[in-house]
Amino acid sequence: MRNEMNIQFSALSQNESFARVTVAAFIAQLDPTMDELTEIKTVVSEAVTNAIIHGYDNNPSGIVYISVLMEEGLIDLTIKDDGMGINDVEEARQPLFTTKPELERSGMGFTIMENFMDDVEIQSQPGTGTIIRLKKHLAKSKALCN
Repeated sequence: MRNEMNIQFSALSQNESFARVTVAAFIAQLDPTMDELTEIKTVVSEAVTNAIIHGYDNNPSGIVYISVLMEEGLIDLTIKDDGMGINDVEEARQPLFTTKPELERSGMGFTIMENFMDDVEIQSQPGTGTIIRLKKHLAKSKALCN
């Protein structure tokens, strides 16, 4: 069965926890393991924080968009902003790379996303924003397919 949700919210750091909990509550109906749930909450946190800090430079008038599509144990998660965009996506994907070292950011956001998800796609152009698409097949759905 296909199920989908969409939310949008102001680019405020306090909304990061709202996004994480909302996505977790929605995917809970697929009965993910605790590890899977934690991993998905973590990638939502990383992507939303990137949108707020890097995409919108902490400008609360920006809007962060999240959509989640669930179908047959696959979680397809998209986090989008209309912010500054990324100059060099491949450079941004490198571990420890950050454009905000003064904020003591670790530069591990994309690395964490790639480690926790089955597929990570990043679309971005300077001045047009960023779309991050993350996919994960839950363990129970993998077992059912085998």
